[in-house]
Amino acid sequence: MHLPELIQQRLRAALENITETPDEFAGMIRPTGDPKFGDYQCNAAMPLAKRLDGRNPREVAADIIEKLTVDDFCDPPTIAGPGFINLKIKDDWITTRIVDMIGDPRCGVAKTMRPRRIVVDFSSPNVAKPMHVGHIRSTVIGDSLARTLRFLGHEVTTDNHLGDWGTQFGIIIYGYKHFGDPEVVAANPVPELAKLYRFVNQISEYQKATSRLPDAEASIGQLTAEKTSAETALAEDDAADAKETKKRKKEVAAIHRRLESARSTVSGLRAKVEAVRADPELLRISDQHADIAKSCLRETAKLHEGDAENRRLWQEFLPHCRHEIDRIYDRLDVTFDLTLGESFYHDALPGVVEGLMKSGLAVESEGAICVFLEGFDAPMIVRKKDGAFLYATTDLATLQYRRDHFDPDEILYVVDTRQGEHFDKLFALAAKTGLSDIRLVHVNFGTVLGADGRPLKTRSGTLIGLEGLLDDAVERATQVVCDPERLSRMEPPMDQDEQNHVAETVGMGAIKFADLSHQRTSDYRFNLEKMVALEGNTSTYVQYSYARTQSILRKAELDENAVVRRSEEHAIELSDPKERDLAIRLLQFEEALAAVDQDQAPNHLTEYLFETSRAYAVFNENCPVLKAPTPVSRTTRLVLVMLCGRVLKCGLDLLGIGVVPRM
Repeated sequence: MHLPELIQQRLRAALENITETPDEFAGMIRPTGDPKFGDYQCNAAMPLAKRLDGRNPREVAADIIEKLTVDDFCDPPTIAGPGFINLKIKDDWITTRIVDMIGDPRCGVAKTMRPRRIVVDFSSPNVAKPMHVGHIRSTVIGDSLARTLRFLGHEVTTDNHLGDWGTQFGIIIYGYKHFGDPEVVAANPVPELAKLYRFVNQISEYQKATSRLPDAEASIGQLTAEKTSAETALAEDDAADAKETKKRKKEVAAIHRRLESARSTVSGLRAKVEAVRADPELLRISDQHADIAKSCLRETAKLHEGDAENRRLWQEFLPHCRHEIDRIYDRLDVTFDLTLGESFYHDALPGVVEGLMKSGLAVESEGAICVFLEGFDAPMIVRKKDGAFLYATTDLATLQYRRDHFDPDEILYVVDTRQGEHFDKLFALAAKTGLSDIRLVHVNFGTVLGADGRPLKTRSGTLIGLEGLLDDAVERATQVVCDPERLSRMEPPMDQDEQNHVAETVGMGAIKFADLSHQRTSDYRFNLEKMVALEGNTSTYVQYSYARTQSILRKAELDENAVVRRSEEHAIELSDPKERDLAIRLLQFEEALAAVDQDQAPNHLTEYLFETSRAYAVFNENCPVLKAPTPVSRTTRLVLVMLCGRVLKCGLDLLGIGVVPRM
């Protein structure tokens, strides 16, 4: 049940005789901040009054109410403050909807009448190296969006556009040829290939750092001088112009930030240099393999050109790499309809470039083939001077494939914010190539930060491995929900298998919920202790609320079917305000899912589940179920407990999070 949509329909009809643009104002509906004012509030009267030659907003609100027909589900509307229209849903209407929910496995959520065909592109790791913390956001946001859109009735295709063809395989092939032991790799391929990748990459990064370090160090001296000069000018500034002083303070602060960034860069470069110089063997290998990065690029080019040996090695290594990431996906309970990597589109890339050149969209520039787009300083390069293709070329081929095979109305690219310019260019070019009928959306997101506010990394400066992060979450969950004191109160006792299952479910949920509960475009600080806390906006709190609903049903010796039968024998009556608060919260489930769809933002659902769990906690404290005063009251409360458990379980599932019957 989507109450705001129902109210909006009635408001639109009421506003048609007041304004020529009723749609502009009919959507100005939101839940009230305080239940004493009702359940929903319309704020249209104030902006509409300005449009109507400055009429008194309260008079406009009264005019709206006079024409508003909501008496079938609302008490008489009231006016508050400067012109807010408050609406309180009738108790008997809520009760009727709750009764409807009892027999509805979809928890009162209707399927859309206008289904869309949607492709969700998410996760997309480079398979030649282990998944790290940087992959968690795309993976869980994309999975949750796909689950929610499917539940709402849309036709969804999920695609994991793997990096299975790029430079990372050139690095592995080079490492295998020069440093690998075939027997060792064959015996234990995944860790050995990862080790070769890290080894070659370390030498490559050392050589790059050695080259960059002098200029980076010089920039610190230059920025230090600029900072000193700016601070001196600010200290000597006796101007009365406050704006000028404020401007200079901002300049000093900006220089300070650039200086700190430069120092951080130099620190990272020095660490890479010192790590190799401290190891004579690494230093010797670096000297023997000068400019190893270019050598790896040559191996990549040979792979793309069809070199027999490199193709053989790629075909040998790829299944092992795929198996490793699939193991992580299995643990996260994330699946895909398609897993078409970059290699799948390779043969189509020359045709993409040829088509762009024939249409006049691409031209040669300094040996490369480029597309110059209005509004962008730099061109989109689709073929490099050496003949190599780029991500942009592959993305265009992928887009054409999706158009031809899925005829999508919409494609969501769940990729971090740093790729914003790339997608801006891709979408602008797509519109020029006859793909303007597909809605292309960059579902961007921020970075996972450590306690220091910087991207979460290991002490060596590399991104933290995702599997290690998941292990840490499960270990912490074990400490919280399977500690000896809690286990001693379990009846019957919780055996080791159940403990392991609970810890895994809570740990995976903690990682996902913490990520999804943040506004996706924002960075967030990773704090495992807070993530698995039994209180606050965490999956553990929501999962525990679900477990409490199941505990009550067990104590009542009733399953869901028995509660349904009981509801058929007794009327449902909301006799306590806390019952009503929980009931209307349950009816708002569809609103939360519609908001997820509208904004591509799962945090609307996490917030709803948290608030529903809070409403359930208050209900649980004030409305005893097993000791309810009357049979009708007992039935009503059992129904609310059952439906709350059903909604929490369904909502968590749409986030990709499991539940357990007891915690």
